[in-house]
Amino acid sequence: MIRKNSEYPLQPPRERGTGRAFLFALVMHALLGFFLYHGIQWQNSTPEGEEAELWTEVPDSAIPHPVVTPPAPVAPAPPVRDEQADIALQEKKRQQQEAARAAQLAEEQRQQKLKQQEAEAKRQQQLAADQAAQLAAQKAAKLKQQQEQQQAEKLRQQQLAEQQKQQQLKDQQEQQQKQAQAEAQKKADAEKAAKAKAQADAAAQAKKQLDNERRARLAQMQGMAGGTSSSSDGLGKNGTGSGSGGTATSPGYIDKVRRAVQPNISWPNAADGLETTIAVRCSPTGTVLSATVSRSSGNQAWDDAALRAVQRTDPMPRDIDGKTPPTMNIRVRPGP
Repeated sequence: MIRKNSEYPLQPPRERGTGRAFLFALVMHALLGFFLYHGIQWQNSTPEGEEAELWTEVPDSAIPHPVVTPPAPVAPAPPVRDEQADIALQEKKRQQQEAARAAQLAEEQRQQKLKQQEAEAKRQQQLAADQAAQLAAQKAAKLKQQQEQQQAEKLRQQQLAEQQKQQQLKDQQEQQQKQAQAEAQKKADAEKAAKAKAQADAAAQAKKQLDNERRARLAQMQGMAGGTSSSSDGLGKNGTGSGSGGTATSPGYIDKVRRAVQPNISWPNAADGLETTIAVRCSPTGTVLSATVSRSSGNQAWDDAALRAVQRTDPMPRDIDGKTPPTMNIRVRPGP
């Protein structure tokens, strides 16, 4: 991989053998010039003609001799080429042609190498440009990816902050609701306690009033001549009865209690001859405050059934004065 260096320009790689090719071309050009020079000089040279010297004997100056005019020089005949000269000339021409062809071939090779070098340089430049473009594209893609990641992180932080804000609001609302519920519960407990206290006060007041009325009745009954406080059982055929337990009741109150307890008795055999006495304490409104077995029949199952029957009779019926006696002893027997 070629790394681009901004400090130095891009140069094509040097090929091996360039110096030798240049030296060979120079030698061929020198040979070609040498052959051309000598070939032209050999063709322009003319053969030398034959020369002859004439010697005459100088006569005595006293004897006059006639003057002899030398003949005019004859132009030399053109050289005749022989066969060897033609062969040499043809050989020289062939060598010149071969030298020219070799020089032309060397020049073509040099031009081809230059073209190849230019093509390689262009290819290297294109490759470097492609690599630079690829690096720029990778850098742009990486920058874009970093920007997208930063935007995604920023959006995630915003969503997280929004969720935290919503959670805080939700926690505040839940806390406010809990506080409101606690306050409502506290208020309800206070109202319940106040109501219970009022009921307790009312029950204590009613009990106090009942006690006062009972003492007044007892005093009235004691003051009457021949007056006695009897505990009449008042048993009926249905197997239920009630006693006043020291409190005077109207004659029809016993039947009223019997009719109230009768539907709540659940016992499979009515001819067992069992009898259980249940001690009951009631409020003036008839609410059963407590019910216990005061005298057992000897059969635990029947005692439980009789106790449940009395407990289910809640509230107890009121007497003709609008109040229920505070204590009663109810005898319960199975059967109608």
